[in-house]
Amino acid sequence: MRAVRVHEFGGPEVLQVDDVPDPVAGPGQVLVEVTAIGLNYGEALQRSRASAELYDWYPQPPLPTTLGLEVAGVVRAVGQDVSGDLIGTEVLGFSLTGGYAELAVLPAAGAIPVPDGLSAREALALYVQGITALGLLDAARIRAGERVLVEAAAGGVGSLLVQLVTRAGATAVALARGEAKLALAKELGADEAVDYTAPDWTSRIAPVDVVLSSVGGEVSRSAFDLLSDGVGRMVLYGTASGSYADIPVKDVVRKGVALIGLRNLSGDPAYAAKLLADAFALGASGELRPVLGKSWPLGEAAAAHRALEERSTTGKQFLVP
Repeated sequence: MRAVRVHEFGGPEVLQVDDVPDPVAGPGQVLVEVTAIGLNYGEALQRSRASAELYDWYPQPPLPTTLGLEVAGVVRAVGQDVSGDLIGTEVLGFSLTGGYAELAVLPAAGAIPVPDGLSAREALALYVQGITALGLLDAARIRAGERVLVEAAAGGVGSLLVQLVTRAGATAVALARGEAKLALAKELGADEAVDYTAPDWTSRIAPVDVVLSSVGGEVSRSAFDLLSDGVGRMVLYGTASGSYADIPVKDVVRKGVALIGLRNLSGDPAYAAKLLADAFALGASGELRPVLGKSWPLGEAAAAHRALEERSTTGKQFLVP
């Protein structure tokens, strides 16, 4: 089969298509013919090893390696102790063999049939990102009438957050770069949309009750200053800039606000399963619209990673074999 592998860490150009042996489903596993692969920014960080302080989040794999976790595909074979009834079913889940490939092995217990009312790509867009977005709403304790700043509001998680914040009766303030992304955020329900590349962007935003922070660096540091004293909450869940925001403890105390790190949702399978069921239900009913970005051929994985790093993408990005 064809798989995109990394033989050395570096820029997007280190991603190359190799012919490798087909994987085989072991006990408790299923083999799927991959139809779509969900891209995540963390995979670009894992490939590049660009930020030493993020290594704990994206541990170094042995080389050569095939990146990628999220896949959708049709079950073609099952391993020992797995019902053959799954064969022919379209499922999604986490690949055990590296998802940037034509075939992937999934744990049978984690192979989720694509829900009625959703396409495979819509389901992938609501999978990790949907769980994350709904978990963020819980962590932030967002209430109706509050002002909520959403960083990277046109991205995979951010585009869902804008809709969920609005659905909760709060005011969504979208932070993004470029007119196209700002327009998308407004289309999704943002009441305000501001370009964070403008030198005076913070002056355009009145104080907010909550910041949902995925960028890190100077953007998130400036967003912290917008929190209302005494009531503000900032939930940290990403570092797309490659570094954490430098927020001194004394400033947190001075403002009387809360910094909240989004917990590892995979550490609580029952809670994560509930969040995923809620995300799928909202998507199937049309109450939550996943934004489907570009689908890149497997051979263009390098171009897809480059676009992720340049932050030129909107919504969920995919590779397709």
